[in-house]
Amino acid sequence: MTMPTAKDIMTPDVVTVPPETPFLAVAHLLAERGISAVPVVGPDGALLGIVTEADLIRRLAGADKPPMGLLRQLFANMDQLANRYACSHGTTAAEVMTTDVITVAPGTKVGAVAETMETHNIRRVLVVEEGKLRGVVSRADLLRALVAPQIDAGNYSDERLRRAVLAAMKREPWADTFYTLVDVQDGVVELHGFSRSLSVQRALKVLAEQVPGVKGVVDKTQPMPTYLFAGS
Repeated sequence: MTMPTAKDIMTPDVVTVPPETPFLAVAHLLAERGISAVPVVGPDGALLGIVTEADLIRRLAGADKPPMGLLRQLFANMDQLANRYACSHGTTAAEVMTTDVITVAPGTKVGAVAETMETHNIRRVLVVEEGKLRGVVSRADLLRALVAPQIDAGNYSDERLRRAVLAAMKREPWADTFYTLVDVQDGVVELHGFSRSLSVQRALKVLAEQVPGVKGVVDKTQPMPTYLFAGS
């Protein structure tokens, strides 16, 4: 089966605003459309930044923030303070937006997209190509890709599948290729030998099932004998 890419699952029609859009207009847009962020793009379609709910909240909160004391000023990062002031007092999208935007390329595999969103704890990621916005992938898009039927990329030989499973195991520190043997018969993976725990057995089964072309997994491993634990 072929892993879809960001281009396959993204929403191409993205609500955007130009950089000169007034702050209050952006706030109204988010509220009326029921969205939590809006990209800011230039006249040529280039991505300049993104305005999120958090940016707007900081803008509102900054209006009532008391002045910083002299002692804190002595140890503060002046560039950070200046940027924070601009964001909290700005009146346009360009002044309140976040410019450090997490993006992915259209050809990024869905698994890598999900990892990016998880790593940065974000609910959406913008799809950008040559600096221009192409679409957006949300968590809902990822869920739809997860439950969508996968495309069969063709038949694979048993030996090719066996090598693919072993290669996947070697990438995982918990997968023991020394004590666990892999065999494939008619596309069905058989696991033989020993495993360290029930958790490892379960994870090995899941790992093998993810290899494209695998039709099923049969776990015939046994618990690791005590003497093998002592020698490992």
